[in-house]
Amino acid sequence: MKHLGLSLALSLIATTALADVTVQSCDREVTFDAPPKAAISNDVNLTEMMLVLGLRDHMVGYTGISGWKTLDEKMREGVAELPELSAKYPTKEVLIGADADFYFAGWNYGMRVGGEVTPETLEPFGIKVYELSESCIHIGDKPKVSMDDMYNDLLNLGRIFQVEARAEALVEGYKAELAKITGSLEPGEPLDVFVYDSGEETPFTAGRYAMPTALIEAAGGRNILDDFEKSWAKIDWETVVDRNPDVVIIVNYGNVTAEEKMDFMRKSPALANIDAVKNDRFVVLEYVEATPGPRNIEAVKKLANTFWSE
Repeated sequence: MKHLGLSLALSLIATTALADVTVQSCDREVTFDAPPKAAISNDVNLTEMMLVLGLRDHMVGYTGISGWKTLDEKMREGVAELPELSAKYPTKEVLIGADADFYFAGWNYGMRVGGEVTPETLEPFGIKVYELSESCIHIGDKPKVSMDDMYNDLLNLGRIFQVEARAEALVEGYKAELAKITGSLEPGEPLDVFVYDSGEETPFTAGRYAMPTALIEAAGGRNILDDFEKSWAKIDWETVVDRNPDVVIIVNYGNVTAEEKMDFMRKSPALANIDAVKNDRFVVLEYVEATPGPRNIEAVKKLANTFWSE
C-alpha cells in the first residue's frame, strides 16, 4: 500500500507539472504546455524582470538595450554570456534565427502596432509572446497604471516558467517594502510633479497610463498630466507652464544627460519661472527605475525622499 501511495503521489506531481498554463496578456489568453526554453526579452526593464526571477538559463538572448541605454554593473553581470541579438527593436528574422520560443516585450517596448513583430506574426514560427501590462493601453482600454501592473507581470512570468513560488515571494516582499516606505511618510498636500523624459521643442512625458504616475502617487505626489489619456507621449510646454509643477522628474538615458536636461529647463525663459525650476527641485530616475520592473520600489523611495525632505 505504501508503494501504491508513493506511485499515486508521483503521478499526481507529474500530472501537475505537465498541466497547461494559461495567462492573460493584454486582450489575449496565451497557453503554455511547458516552460519556454529559448526566451528573449526586449529592453532593460523587461530583461531585469526575467533575471530577478532566476530565468537566465531559459534565455537565449535579449534585445533593445544598447541602441538607447546602457547596462549598469548589476545588469551586465546578470546577462553575462547572453548575446544582445539586436541593439534596438528586433526584426522577425532575428527572433526566428535565434530559435526563440518566447518573446517578452511590450507595445513600444519591442513591438509596434502594425509592425512586423507582433504576437500574430510570430505565432506561425512557434514564438509565444507575453506583453508588458503597462503597454496594453496601446491596443485597447485598461485601467489607470498602478503598481499592480508590475506585480502582475512578475506573477504571470512565474506561472509561465513554473516558478510561481519564487514570483509570489518576490511580489510579497516588494509589497511589504513599499508599505514600509509609504507608512513612514507624513506628506502634506500632494506635490505637483512633471516627468521630463526627453525632447526640447516638445517634451516627451508620462501620462495617466505610464509607470511614473503610479510611482509618483505611491510617493505622495500627483502627476500634473494624470488626466493625459496616454502612456508615454508628447505634450506641449505651455501645458507644463500652466500647471506649474513643484518637482520635475528627469528620466536619465540616451545621449542627452540628466544634467543637460536640467540645464535646458533652467535656461529656457519660458520654463525658468515654474516653481520646480526656480526652487531647483529635480529628481533623477534612471530609465530602468521609471519603467515597470524590479527597481520601481527603490524609485518610490527616492521620490518620497525628494518630495518630503524639506
